[in-house]
Amino acid sequence: MAETDATYGGGCQCGAIRYRLTGRPLWTAFCHCQSCRRATGSAVAAYAGYAADRFAYVAGAPRRHGSSSGVTRGFCGACGSPLTYEGERWPGEIHIHIGTLDQPEAFPPEGHAFAAERLPWLHFADDAQDDAGDTGS
Repeated sequence: MAETDATYGGGCQCGAIRYRLTGRPLWTAFCHCQSCRRATGSAVAAYAGYAADRFAYVAGAPRRHGSSSGVTRGFCGACGSPLTYEGERWPGEIHIHIGTLDQPEAFPPEGHAFAAERLPWLHFADDAQDDAGDTGS
């Protein structure tokens, strides 16, 4: 897991947007909900949840899309890379797509959110807990 005082960088595929994270995430998890699957085009999304004050854009600015009531997703307007999730359900947090980090290996998901929506053909060989604290996006 990410170190307590470390700084981590990340960004979109084309490099137009870069961000910085400070310290450890509040949580990490796979999200299996249909909304996240559609937003990412993947069978599952992987997030690191951070306090918003530990996140900053250092280059470029994302486009934003209100994907559902109370939910805003940030993405690169040039290459389309999904970057962030912000929801009224988790005030003061920003959820970062782990795959956009420069060091995604430092952020192993520790839980599965919305596991009831998991695709039946998707199987994990991990010790992460299903819907642990319902912290997913």
